[in-house]
Amino acid sequence: MQRMTPTDGQSLNVVDENIAALRKAFPEAFTEDGIDFEVLRQLLGDRVADGEEKYGLNWFGKKKARQIALTPSMGTLRPCPKESVDWDTTQNLFIEGDNLEVLKLLQRSYSGKVKFIYIDPPYNTGKDFIYPDNYQDNLDTYLRYTKQKDEKGLSVSSNPESSGRYHTKWLSMMYPRLKLARALLANDGVIFVSINHKEVANLRYLMDDVFGEGNLLCMFSWRSDGNFDNQAKFKYCHEYILTYAKNEEDFPHPPTIDKNTPVDSKIFKVNIRNTVVKNGPKNPPSSIKLPVGFPAAFSDGEIQEHESSWPHYKGKAEIINGKLSNEVEIYSGWSSKDLLLEFIRNGCEPIYDAKGQETTFEIIKSGAIELVKVRGESSHVLSALTGLGGPQKASTEVEETGVIFDDYPKPIVLIKYLLSMVSDSSCIALDFFAGSGTTAHAVMDLNAEDGGNRKFIMVQLPEPTEKVDEKGKIKTSQAFKSGFKTISEVAQNRIKGARKNFLEKGSSGDFGFKFFKLDSSNIVAWSPDEADLERTLIGHAEPLFPGRSEKDILYELLLKRGVELTTSIEEKNIAGKKVYSIGLGVLFACLDKNIQRDQIEELAHGIIDWHNKLDPISDTQVVFRDSAFESDVTKANMTVILEQNGIKHVRSL
Repeated sequence: MQRMTPTDGQSLNVVDENIAALRKAFPEAFTEDGIDFEVLRQLLGDRVADGEEKYGLNWFGKKKARQIALTPSMGTLRPCPKESVDWDTTQNLFIEGDNLEVLKLLQRSYSGKVKFIYIDPPYNTGKDFIYPDNYQDNLDTYLRYTKQKDEKGLSVSSNPESSGRYHTKWLSMMYPRLKLARALLANDGVIFVSINHKEVANLRYLMDDVFGEGNLLCMFSWRSDGNFDNQAKFKYCHEYILTYAKNEEDFPHPPTIDKNTPVDSKIFKVNIRNTVVKNGPKNPPSSIKLPVGFPAAFSDGEIQEHESSWPHYKGKAEIINGKLSNEVEIYSGWSSKDLLLEFIRNGCEPIYDAKGQETTFEIIKSGAIELVKVRGESSHVLSALTGLGGPQKASTEVEETGVIFDDYPKPIVLIKYLLSMVSDSSCIALDFFAGSGTTAHAVMDLNAEDGGNRKFIMVQLPEPTEKVDEKGKIKTSQAFKSGFKTISEVAQNRIKGARKNFLEKGSSGDFGFKFFKLDSSNIVAWSPDEADLERTLIGHAEPLFPGRSEKDILYELLLKRGVELTTSIEEKNIAGKKVYSIGLGVLFACLDKNIQRDQIEELAHGIIDWHNKLDPISDTQVVFRDSAFESDVTKANMTVILEQNGIKHVRSL
């Protein structure tokens, strides 16, 4: 039976994964001493960049920022059932901790499983909180910051523009997080990042570096209509949302249709696109009859009778199963009238335009007739986002849940619109700058609306709502005055308040969350005192930190085994010992402190029978406390019995 060490408890080693992938692709570039870069250079031909001058974004500290993304975390996530909602049934997660460490810890369990990521990181205004990264030991830095390690905690300063490394600090903070986020994305996944004008250029280059320039899907301009600086010469009324796919060719065409109509609306206006000038149409009035069966981009709904100066139509129509159920006559001077008529004469089947592009038309939710290029080109999703709320609306949405948050949250309708671009209604949505919890709220709202089963993972640092500025003056927010000491508390209480509102409306869905906190590993690191080895050995007889529960240990084992945190944990009593099965038999654990020789047979065969009944699809691991066995012989017998019955991975803590 091999004993587990703190190294076994570390998160996924990205360097090892990269080397394994490289070895698989170029086995001839490896020798017994390591990688032969000269051979690798030859295999890559003229694709290797030479010289010091290279195109791309560079800054002081980029090498260290890359290195920190590759350094495994030695921490864990401790479960907090009492602070959770619907612990036994929910598939949602809320994790309190430094998102850099948390993203590392999620790698084994969630790599390649996340379809949607939205983040609203600090905009680097000079006053924003800069995450407390320490390249040597980020977990230690976090524990000191949150006062878990010593009484003084850690003071984190702002990043004023007068700083000589104003941009580099921000870039070094963002780079490793984006690297880790990309690894979590599924091949057909997408990430949205909100930013303002100050760092949009740097963020664009940074994301080109991490995701690849060819995977840029869109740079949205969102009209926020707010937060004007009255002293500024120019009033900024918009922000940007950079959107990248993990692999552009794998990202499906977004099903999002018309952002200007509420998703729950069933009534729409027809407003056919046309060439309109200030004093009227260029072309004389003409009419187009849309036949029964004309395609629509939505499943059903009533189109209201609508008449205006130009264009207009008369009569009502209904959309049933995505098609017009009765004829509609539209009056318009639309420039593509001839192409539309050709489409209608062709039985509303795709036609080819003058450029040879396969083309179709359909009615969208606003009632407009959209020309659609079937071959991947569609005007459904526009790069300019308007009518999607602003800070004032967002603040009201937070207050409706019984929470106060005065730090410019994003509106729910904006996140719902972005989320609706992902066709998978049971996807995992991640936000590792969770803030007030808008993304979680949007996920629950959209599920309640369309019956989806989307899950969320929220990550938020326990950033104080009461801050100290550069002059030492305390700045107290309305959130702090309302009793919310950290932004993490704000988000958790918002989700709970939203849950209450949904249930009062009769909505059904998963409105709970499992709550976890970042902490150091449950396994004590080996730190020998060479001057007193005997005392060291006695002190390490119990390898687990005092005060840690069995549930703490189970979730660390689960996390490092690569099992999702929402996986069910079953419990049985075998030979008088409590035995846990995690992930339908992927992992078994018996953490009893006393296992006698005469209990070995019954305990081992009870685990074997349970294992055979579950028949897990991957290799099973069984874990015991090393100090539980009364002797080495007892431990050896347990190992032999399990291994002889097909369970090869038997470990001890």
